[in-house]
Amino acid sequence: MVAKRGRPNAYSDNKFNEPINKQGEKMSALNSLKLVTSRKHQTVAPIVHRRNKLCAKLDEQLLLCEAQKAGNTYAPKRLKTFVNKQTGERMTAEVTKRIKEWFWVSDTGKINLAVKYGAKTLTLNKKTKANAIELSTGDELINTLKSLKVAVLNGELDEAISEVSEATRMAFGK
Repeated sequence: MVAKRGRPNAYSDNKFNEPINKQGEKMSALNSLKLVTSRKHQTVAPIVHRRNKLCAKLDEQLLLCEAQKAGNTYAPKRLKTFVNKQTGERMTAEVTKRIKEWFWVSDTGKINLAVKYGAKTLTLNKKTKANAIELSTGDELINTLKSLKVAVLNGELDEAISEVSEATRMAFGK
């Protein structure tokens, strides 16, 4: 077999070009795979999207806490696109993403943690209207963030997320 420009094809004698089964017959690569009929879902259920969004923010808070515990700063990067005013050209730059802490030290010396969805604080208990978790140490804060992530994935905060999301949507008049 001759390739373009008169050069011999280096792969013409390759034994891997045509797989052969045990009976000595040529075998297609697709025959060895399990083929099924399937479609990828184009949309995700809104509550699952909200859970994933909150989990991503909980991960950021967790990384922030772990970095502070180690004495480091957590500064994730993101790409920002802007238009250069002199040339009118669109440019992309890597900038540091600003992350606000969801926790603070109260007057009593305890750490308070509020779970936020967007700019709103979630109500964690409807009966008592509690919106923060009181903690005593930084290690407890890290463990609480991990358990909150599990709770979000299990759907325990779906009602609070939905309330905040609907209130935000109503504020925009939709």
